[in-house]
Formats: sequence, C-alpha cells, structure tokens
Amino acid sequence: MALSGLHRIAGQARAAAAPRFHGIDATTQARLEPGYPEATPEEIDSALREAAGAFEVLAAADGETRAALLEAIAREIETLGDGLLARAHAETGLPLARLTGERGRTCAQLRLFAQVAREGSWVDARIDPALPQRQPLPRPDLRRMLQPIGPVVVFGASNFPLAFSVAGGDTASALATGNPVVVKAHPAHPGTSELVADAVDRAVAACGLPAGTFSLLHGREPRTGLDLVRHPDTCAVGFTGSHTAGRALFDAAAARPRPIPVFAEMSSLNPVFLLSSALAARGSTIAEGLKQSFTLGVGQFCTKPGVVIGVASPAWDAFAARLGELARSVPAGTMLHAGIAGAFAESTADLRDVEWLSKGPAAAARVSAARFLDDPTLHREIFGPFTLLVTVPDAAGLTSFARALDGQLTATVHGDADDLSAPATADLLRTLGQRAGRIVLNGFPTGVEVAPAMQHGGPYPSTTDSRFTSVGTAALARFVRPVCYQDFPDSLRPPALQDANPLGLMRLVNGAPTRATLGTA
Repeated sequence: MALSGLHRIAGQARAAAAPRFHGIDATTQARLEPGYPEATPEEIDSALREAAGAFEVLAAADGETRAALLEAIAREIETLGDGLLARAHAETGLPLARLTGERGRTCAQLRLFAQVAREGSWVDARIDPALPQRQPLPRPDLRRMLQPIGPVVVFGASNFPLAFSVAGGDTASALATGNPVVVKAHPAHPGTSELVADAVDRAVAACGLPAGTFSLLHGREPRTGLDLVRHPDTCAVGFTGSHTAGRALFDAAAARPRPIPVFAEMSSLNPVFLLSSALAARGSTIAEGLKQSFTLGVGQFCTKPGVVIGVASPAWDAFAARLGELARSVPAGTMLHAGIAGAFAESTADLRDVEWLSKGPAAAARVSAARFLDDPTLHREIFGPFTLLVTVPDAAGLTSFARALDGQLTATVHGDADDLSAPATADLLRTLGQRAGRIVLNGFPTGVEVAPAMQHGGPYPSTTDSRFTSVGTAALARFVRPVCYQDFPDSLRPPALQDANPLGLMRLVNGAPTRATLGTA
C-alpha cells in the first residue's frame, strides 16, 4: 500500500514543506518511510477555509446523506485490509489481534452513528405551539432543535490509532451532525493516518459531498495544533491525550477573540475502592482482575486503574502481596513509542517513599493515605503498567479519600452484600458520583462499550467539560447547538419542526414525547 507522505487537504495530496519527521517502528526503533511534513500556516488556512465552504452543504444534507457517508467510510476502511493493520502494528507496537478488534470497533461506531443520523431524532426537536388566548399574555409559537456548529478540528490519539484517530468517534459524531472535519494526525502513526484519510476521501467523493468535508494535516510541533485551534473558521475541537497538551489547546481556544469549545479527554487515575468483606472473601481473585486491568495494552488505556484504595487489615496486606507476585510475572511489553516509554520510566523512577510491590515491567507500589495526600506528585497519572495501592485507616477513610480526589473518568467499587448495605458505602457512592463520569461495581474500568448509555468523560482534569462524553451516541451533543424559531410560518421552518413531521422524528410537543403530527398528538 503506497504512502505519499503528504497532507490531504480537501481531497488533494499536498505538501509545501519538505519532510521533517518519520514514523518509527515501535519494536525495532527503525525509521519508517516515507517522511512527513509539518503543516504550514497556509495549509492550515486552506484546509479550514475549505471546511467552512463545505459546511453549508453538509449542514443542509439530510440524515440519509450523512449516514451514507459514514457507512461508506466504514466500507473503505475495511477495504484497506491487512495492509492497514500491518502499518498500525509497525507504528504503535500494538498486537495485530488488538488492532483487528480496534478496526472492528471503528467501523461499528461509524455505522452506529450512521443509524443515529438516518433516524434523525438526535436533533431534540421541541415544539410549544402558540397560545394566542393565554392570559395575561399570549404565548408565541416556539420551536427548538439542535443544529451543527461548524468545522471541527480533531486530534488523533496515540493509544488508539484507529478508534480515536482519523475516522474515530470524534470524526464520526461530527460528520453525523453535519460538521466538516479537519484531523491533526498523531505524529506517532502518520502512515496509518494517511491510509485512513485516503479511505475517508474516497467515501466523501463517492457520496458527492464537497471535498472540504474532510482534511488531514500532519505535524509534531505544538505550533501546528495551536494554529488549528486559533483559526477563525474552527468552531470546536475534539482531543484525547495528555493533560499538558489538552490544557494548552483549551487555553488557546478560550483566548481567541471568539472563544470556542474544546472537548479534551486528558488524565485520570480511575480509582478502585476495595471494601472489607469483598477483600476478605475474594481478595486473590480481585488481585488477578486488577493485574489484568492495569497491564492491559501495556497500561496504555485512559481507563487504566492507577490507584487502588483499601482499609488496613491482614486481608489488605495479603491482597498487596498477591498483587505484587502477579505483577512480577508480567512480561515486558512494547510501548506505543519511545517518548511514552521514557516518560513511564522517568515517572516511576521519581517516586519516593513508597513500598514497592513490584519493580518489573509491571510496577506496583503502596503508600498510606496521609502520604498520598501530602505529595501532589502521587496524584499524577502514570501512563503505562503501574498502579498505586493506598492504605486508609478505616472504612470512613474510603469516603474521605474519595472527597480528596480530582475529577476522574471512572471510579470502581468492589463490595459484597454486607459491604453494599452499609451506610458508609452509600456515602462513598454519593461522593464518587461527584468525582467520576462512570462508576463500576465489582468489575474493572478498562474497556469502554460503544453504546448509547456510555459516559466517557468526567470532572476536570479528566475532561474539560464533564457534561459530555467522547464515546457512545451522546458524543454528538458536543458538536451541535440549539436554535429556537419563534413565530415562523410552517413553510420556513426546518423539516424537523414542521407541523406534519415529515421526517417522522420523536419530538417533544407541549412537553410530551410523540412522533405524531401537530393537531393529532
């Protein structure tokens, strides 16, 4: 599968600058061809101006057209076959089996969003017909719906080269709601990104949509990402990555003359709380599950459990010993790239005054709650196969510790019947509901189901806006805004708000959900 080493700007392969960086084989550290250029300000401007031009057409396209585009992208990705997986394996070191599953997830979520676009009720149409006889004042006719926001800049994630990258969930949810997309490829997997971008371009052309519907730009300099965020035609940003990079993009967006939303998923410890009865009854089993969870994918999941909290007891000591034993048996794995591997080694080496349970390829340590709370460095996410056990003095200490945590993507509780009926557990669960976007009971947080009810987002610093998710069909709410039409004649209303309900949508009419036409609701 030939790679050009060029950007894809509105369907055209282009590069004004010479190649400046290469993908690197994650296993051998060999340089992969071809080289890739840094996007120039002129190329960034071109991509976003083309996106702005395409917006009018895509925003007006019906749900069937957007659905057809998403389904065509899925088919084109599948047509790439094993060549796509081979390149992704070389650039990330992820096993082919994992990448095969990720490709399936990517195509499945494209098709899921196609279903949502085709059905159309995502527009959340709300109709309050006029009440001219109402006293003391008449009510006007009010009709509200969600509409696309404009060109969206998506940043590819390092740890999911397919599902959170060029045609991943951010792109799918933006296109489903009528927003053109400009993707900033992750510099660790530029070849994979180019292959998927070509697939998207073919789908856009086959559906007869404007070429500016999609563009892909390469770059590894912070300036490139900041220029994309600051461009006046950018209307929203989707990002998955580090807290440092996400916060820089967020701050740049807020400082614009016209600020825009940045939906950034950044960092999370994903705490796991082990209650006493469960720990005594099945501590060894929980330790095995935890080992599998924090080492899955060499610990390079945003939902990896990075801190585990238990009450001081012989059962907790036995659990810690068993986890250390299991961790020491984990073989070394290949991390996504040298930068992540180096940061992991540096972060674990910098830990001080901890009890090491394992210092092998999978690392685990233990500290007291007092030590944890006194040292802010222990609160930082360590991206890789590491977890930290924290000992609290009593059951009340579990809730106290939870209250001291920053916002998290997930929180997990392991408890048996006696644990779960205790008043202290109710307090803990209430607290976790304020700290996390998803609460897991007697399971582990790694693995995020792509489903309508999924929430993948939590209070800061796990994300920049806890009201939204980046996984599941609710993700499309990030790239839309509400518009209310007051006292419009039916002929000028959008189809979603017309009396006859020509799209057959589920609408809220006078506060009641219905698919009926007005007058028969």
